[in-house]
Amino acid sequence: MSSDVPPQPGAPAAPSEPANLDFEAIVEAPETMRSVGDQIVQQLKTVFDPEIPVDIYELGLIYKVKIEEDGNVAIRMTLTSPMCPAAEELPPEVESKARGVEGVSAVNLDLVWDPPWNPGMMSEAAKLELGMF
Repeated sequence: MSSDVPPQPGAPAAPSEPANLDFEAIVEAPETMRSVGDQIVQQLKTVFDPEIPVDIYELGLIYKVKIEEDGNVAIRMTLTSPMCPAAEELPPEVESKARGVEGVSAVNLDLVWDPPWNPGMMSEAAKLELGMF
């Protein structure tokens, strides 16, 4: 199966999708910045969509966190839909939380819609919390 084939809308994320919640797949950092990556993820787990009782990391909304040696951080994320009522609140909160981590010098947040989020991108813990098992 080719990894160039986009997932069908509503299909669960393939293991190679960025939102598979595998820390190694989501956080890209030099060895010297791994602890900064850990701290950023812990901060992202404190950000909640006001309508869903699960943090944005477990929801699978964080696609990539890339950390450079100089402390520059690039975060690629999505929302549950382009019409998400929290669209004005969540990206600035994510940026602020990441910027507050010691060792982070700057944050560039990229809000993307491709691949589109789907419930298959949530962690098992998130699905359990939402009664989806």
